[in-house]
Amino acid sequence: MASLKEMRNRIGSVKATQKITKAMQMVAAAKLRRAQDAAQNARPYAERMAAVIANLAAGVDGDGAPKLLVGTGADRRHLVVVATSDRGLAGGFNTIIVRAARERIGKLLADGKDVRILTVGRKARDQLNRLYSDLSVGTFEAGGSPSLARAEEVSAKIRELFEAGDVDVVTLFYSRFKSVVTQIPTGKQLIPAEVQAGAPVVDLKGASYEYEPDEAQILEELLPRNLTTQVFSAMLENQAGFFASQMTAMDNATRNAGDMISALTLQYNRQRQAQITKELIEIISGAEAL
Repeated sequence: MASLKEMRNRIGSVKATQKITKAMQMVAAAKLRRAQDAAQNARPYAERMAAVIANLAAGVDGDGAPKLLVGTGADRRHLVVVATSDRGLAGGFNTIIVRAARERIGKLLADGKDVRILTVGRKARDQLNRLYSDLSVGTFEAGGSPSLARAEEVSAKIRELFEAGDVDVVTLFYSRFKSVVTQIPTGKQLIPAEVQAGAPVVDLKGASYEYEPDEAQILEELLPRNLTTQVFSAMLENQAGFFASQMTAMDNATRNAGDMISALTLQYNRQRQAQITKELIEIISGAEAL
């Protein structure tokens, strides 16, 4: 059984840990609001971009369509882009994203596909390198705050691999922020670009657009920008989900530390009382012997 001094030291250690987890919870809660607003504000732009691409794609035939829109026509070589955070202490946030990506990678390999992996975030890199280090074609750090410049770097790497003929299909895995307690691991196909079936159609009230240059040339310029937008939006969604998960994890840790402090304090008081009682018995026994 631990001595009273050891128990006091342990209680003090748990109290110090509780202060740290409480502080991390408050910091995550403060950052969550800004991250949530950024993620939600980026959604209308990404959705409108998808609507514009859908309307333009309707007027482009298969032969003249840009490669980023229709792909190479093959389904042999797959690039899986996995976006997580750089840091942990957020419950299962990163693990859930990586698990979804691993399931997809395992299925593709079982089907005999050629798979390559591009990671965004240190947690994705560390977890996937344990199993698929030979499949990695690059890694980027997510950084403390998502930036359009970092998204452009990732997008440029994807386009480089695609234009070199190394990949046919590109899929991005990230966590879509739904609420503070719910984040949804999501796989989104980037190449060939997914044209939303329900994308809103602009009501021209009987008029028609004449494009100058034509739809194909506009898509040639718009599709790379859309690729960057999708990556940037995923990074913003990830950041909001990370802070939400970290806030919840640190709240649970703080509560658990409080329960542990209560249990240790009760055990300490009982042991201290038993020691005092023992000393009193020894004093009384000694007095009676005299």
